[in-house]
Amino acid sequence: MALRRLDRKEYLDKLVRFREKQLIKVVTGVRRCGKSTLLEIYQDYLRADGVEEDQIVSVNLEDFDFFPLRDPAVLHTYVKERLVPGKTTYVFIDEIQHCADFPAVIDSLYIRKNVDLYLTGSNAYMLSSEIATLISGRYVEIKMLPLSFREYVLSTGDENNLAAKYRAYIQGSSFPYALELQDQPNAVHDYLEGVYNTIVVKDIAARKKIADTMMLESVTRFVFDSIGSQLSTKKIADTMTTSGRKIDVKTVERYLEGLMESFIIYQAKRYNIRGKQYLKTLEKYYVVDIGMRYMLLGTSGTDIGHILENVVYLELLRRGYDVYIGKIDDLEVDFVARGPRGAQYIQVAASVRDESTLARELASLQKISDNYPKMILTLDEDPEADYEGIRRINALEWLIGKTL
Repeated sequence: MALRRLDRKEYLDKLVRFREKQLIKVVTGVRRCGKSTLLEIYQDYLRADGVEEDQIVSVNLEDFDFFPLRDPAVLHTYVKERLVPGKTTYVFIDEIQHCADFPAVIDSLYIRKNVDLYLTGSNAYMLSSEIATLISGRYVEIKMLPLSFREYVLSTGDENNLAAKYRAYIQGSSFPYALELQDQPNAVHDYLEGVYNTIVVKDIAARKKIADTMMLESVTRFVFDSIGSQLSTKKIADTMTTSGRKIDVKTVERYLEGLMESFIIYQAKRYNIRGKQYLKTLEKYYVVDIGMRYMLLGTSGTDIGHILENVVYLELLRRGYDVYIGKIDDLEVDFVARGPRGAQYIQVAASVRDESTLARELASLQKISDNYPKMILTLDEDPEADYEGIRRINALEWLIGKTL
């Protein structure tokens, strides 16, 4: 199945919308999700719109040629010497976190006239409270993820046989480069293993000064294996200790913090729908790429319902929602998705053809008394149905935007 090059339109449109606005554009996301390619696509857009080559200054701090520019003074001088008088200079700095004192550099460039700044970073620490304070109110964050199912389907050229494409999507990978290797499963495995090792063993262990990388990997495997299940740091610590690897709760917290900062896992907190308050315990975690989960766990990581739940969670993030796990009385709603236009309540199930399963999925939604949309997303290839205002929708059609 041939794949076509994607322009990552949703992200590109955001960059175009903020072009030459007095804001620093910061693109964040897991390693290899396509941030550098997005900047290249945007630079092509600028050239096509009449921007001259000398108005584009591009630096990738992971490129060995640019390693000297990790020194803030050298980076600042390099960019300053290339600013074009009287014209807008578009400055792109890839993986800015490698520059030791980058906020000072960015702050100095930001206050200069006719400088339009674009940054990428593979670590949420770069926008931690301390650093964000230095550029507070002067940046917009564009949160990037690997390819959505819709993007994957578009890359194949048609919307036929969505079920087969979904299987290929989750069993291969959503990382853009991995999709080019989809006919070579061993190569995909090796590629994902390399990305995983770079993030977990190199980035997180080095940044958090973790000596016991085997324990870090054990915790990572446990979280990957528990997507869609309520977890606490105590439960993780107890499980590790029971299996003969003693670890305390604070260490688990530090490991989870590192995994989330590197965008390899995402945490969904719980929300009391009736009480309208956020709950502080028993969060759920989702992984950035199901293919990486298969790489790490093998076929033992197969769980159709939780995998679909993971894919839906990431899609809700892509669509700009804040996503929580809902609690109403003693029942759970898979997702409470809150956005500028209000909320959506979503249940996710592999199948609801069994009447008892359907009744269980409907029960929590039926307890919610407000008028926000409520739906059940399922892999069943059945016509859409309505249960007193609760829609049952094919998840794959929802993922590609056919039904909203």
